[in-house]
Order: sequence, then C-alpha cells, then structure tokens
Amino acid sequence: MAEFVGDDLRGSRFEGVDLAGSRFVRIRLNGAEFRATDLIDATFRGVDLSGAVLRGARLEGVDIYGELGTLTINGVEVSGYVNAELDRRYPERAAMRPTDAAGFRRAWDVVERLWAGTVERARALDPALLHESVGGEWSFIETLRHLVFATDSWIRRVILGHPSPWHPLDLPWDEMPDTAGIPRDRAARPDLDVVLALRRDRMDTVREVIDGLSDESLNGHTEPVESPGWPASFSFPVRECLLCILTEEWEHRLYAERDLRVLESR
Repeated sequence: MAEFVGDDLRGSRFEGVDLAGSRFVRIRLNGAEFRATDLIDATFRGVDLSGAVLRGARLEGVDIYGELGTLTINGVEVSGYVNAELDRRYPERAAMRPTDAAGFRRAWDVVERLWAGTVERARALDPALLHESVGGEWSFIETLRHLVFATDSWIRRVILGHPSPWHPLDLPWDEMPDTAGIPRDRAARPDLDVVLALRRDRMDTVREVIDGLSDESLNGHTEPVESPGWPASFSFPVRECLLCILTEEWEHRLYAERDLRVLESR
C-alpha cells in the first residue's frame, strides 16, 4: 500500500493513477490535481482540503468527520443541514456556541456533567481496554491526555501566560511537528486515576477562568507569551481560546463515546 506521510505534494498532478487504499497523513496538497484517479478506500488524516473542487466524482460510502465550514454538493450548500441535524441529535451542542460570559459558564457546566458520565462508563471496562485504539484512533487514556494538552496550551499558556505549562503526560495531536519543550510520549501507559487527577486539575483551572469572566474580559485579547512553544507568541481573542476548548471537549467526548461502544462489545 502506498503511504504519503509528511510529504509536500503541492501542485502535483495525478492522472490515470491507481491510489486505491493509499494513506495520506499530514501532507500538503495545495493546488494538486487528481484526474481519472482511483482513490477508492483511500484514507486522509490530518489534511486540509479547504477550497477543494471535485468534478465528475463518485462518492459512495464516504465517511467525513472534521471541522465543517461551507460545503456544496451538487449545487446544494449542505453544512447548514448537517449542523441542524447534529443539534437535533445532541440538544446540548448548541450550548457550545455561547455569546456571553454567562453562556460560557453554562457551557462548562454541560461539559463537566457529560464528561462525568463518560468517565463512569469507562470505569466499568477492563482497565487494559482503556489503552486500546479503535480504528486507529486514540485510546480513551490518550484522549484524556490530549485534552490536558489542549487546556495547558490554550488556557494555561495563552490566557494565563504560563510560558511552559505542559505536563509530561500531555499529548499533542499526531500531526503536530516536534516542538522543543512539548512532550509527546505515545508509549506512556498511565493508570486512569493518574490521568483523571491531572485532568481534574486542568478542568478546575478552566472553571476558575470562566467563573472570573466578564463580558468585557471575554471580548478582550491575550498578552503574547514570549517563549517558544505552541501556540506561537501572538495575541489571541479570549473568546476564540475558550471556544477552542469547548470544541475540543465536545468533539473528543463524542469520539470517546463512539469508541467505548466498540470496547464494550468486546
């Protein structure tokens, strides 16, 4: 099977090429052209397909999961339908789009409550299963470690100004380039209680930040953190930082629930 990992394929042209079953991971495809190319059962992970144009394409059994902006299929803009259906399936999803400080506090209440139920569901499983990957995705433990990383990056570093807030168990997303000072130990196998204690500390930090919000501070900007790390040393809107955390918490809990269903069947 052909694999393209971290390759720069910008501006490439593929015509009459058989790429069935290929895996594209962390690649750059800006301006690439695929014509009369077989991409059946191909896998795209961590790729940015913004502005992609598909003509004469056959899409059957396609599974897309990611950040959905505008998406037009056969002349119909479908992102509104998709978002409306997701809101129907998950009525509390709308709470993840708060507009004022009080709304952010309500949203965090929802996050804490839903995650408490997911953790209890995970505790009912054999602890070894919590380190198992389902379909090549993160294990339950790795998902929790990633959320610690997200909180350390967007809350403790960007909002609170900690220059190097990361814990050794923090886990960045797989496609993130190696960055000095940021751990990424995929081989670690910490116990659930160890990770939950770390997670509880970070969730309490988010709670403190959100409880201290006013509408004025919510509309403010952060001070750049002048030290190497991620995110880079920029001033960010406070609102965007907090919305990022809400999105991470919401989406990764859904991933975890999806995979827990599989693990329970084992």
